[in-house]
Amino acid sequence: MLLAAIIWNLGTWYFGLPASSSHTLIGAIIGIGLTNAIMTGTSVIDALNIPKVIDIFASLIVSPIVGLVCAGSLLFLLLRYWSGTKKRARIHRVPVERKKKGGKKKPPFWTRIALILSAAGVAFSHGANDGQKGIGLIMLVLVGIAPAGFAVNMNASGYEITRTRDAIGNLATYFQQHPELLKLIADAAQPIPSGADLAEFHCHPANTIDALSRVKAMLSGDMDNYSKLSMTQRSQLRRIMLCISDTTENVAKLASVGSDDRQLLKKLRTDMLNTIEYAPIWIIMAVALALGIGTMIGWKRVATTIGEKIGKQGMTYAQGMSAQITAAVSIGLASYVGMPVSTTHVLSSAVAGTMIVDGGGLQRKTVINILMAWVFTLPAAILLSGTLFWIALQFT
Repeated sequence: MLLAAIIWNLGTWYFGLPASSSHTLIGAIIGIGLTNAIMTGTSVIDALNIPKVIDIFASLIVSPIVGLVCAGSLLFLLLRYWSGTKKRARIHRVPVERKKKGGKKKPPFWTRIALILSAAGVAFSHGANDGQKGIGLIMLVLVGIAPAGFAVNMNASGYEITRTRDAIGNLATYFQQHPELLKLIADAAQPIPSGADLAEFHCHPANTIDALSRVKAMLSGDMDNYSKLSMTQRSQLRRIMLCISDTTENVAKLASVGSDDRQLLKKLRTDMLNTIEYAPIWIIMAVALALGIGTMIGWKRVATTIGEKIGKQGMTYAQGMSAQITAAVSIGLASYVGMPVSTTHVLSSAVAGTMIVDGGGLQRKTVINILMAWVFTLPAAILLSGTLFWIALQFT
């Protein structure tokens, strides 16, 4: 999965194509899931969380459109309401024109401040969004290869474990009082395969009460440290709690659930997951350093494409501000709600939107190359990761 993402990202970077790391990572994960399902003869529906995949696809498709429209609209407002005087019109010049007419290539002071702040906003939003993906991916790998140390937070305090135990108890009480809600979710879910071992736990809404009982049994007594659980128990605890979490989330979305109950379920779900949805500080720092150092080393190829090759003319200061403010706000909002979007594609489409509104037009070749990278990244990452996974299995 990681190797597939690295190969595709390095290849597109080498050719200066603004390909999406988000698309690549998501495609690589899907490729592994599909290949594993095919090789083990299991259902693709069981291998992938289809509703979540659809949500992610929707965010990846809609976010560039949002960037295009919002940046174009912002520039339109600047052209209409901030260009009436010579002083205001300076922000609508490219640096070369600014030097010819004013003798200075650098932007006016307040424009420069706005450009710096909006660029910092893009960097922060990019780090927040891609940082979440990077941290999540590393934790996914660590949980897979070293579950004894990472399936649950081994540094969780007794208070945090008590908080989890209390949430489990309150969820059990809630679902016992509202069995009709579980029935609605269970009836809508895929049935458990007929040949399944009934003695083994299967993640299904119909098994929620059993799942809650299993977790209560593992956390019972004076449990104040996860080291008291065996490696198998830790992995099982994580799996069962994630299963309960999915069911709780689906129940909260039902139309028959009131707003107060919805808030209660959301809080209980957060409390329950507080010791398994975590990341050690060293992983957070490693991802931050990787993002920062990688951008410092490899920024020029992609930045040149976005800044100089999308439009037929140079970018004005107003275009730069409009594109950067749009990218910073939209990516920041996506990070806040936990949806992965492509910083590259949002920023590229924002630049394209300003070029269209400004009347300069787009360079057809560059736009086609960006669109091709956008279209082919997902299938390429799926095929690449699936193939690498299949090859790896042949040597194990």
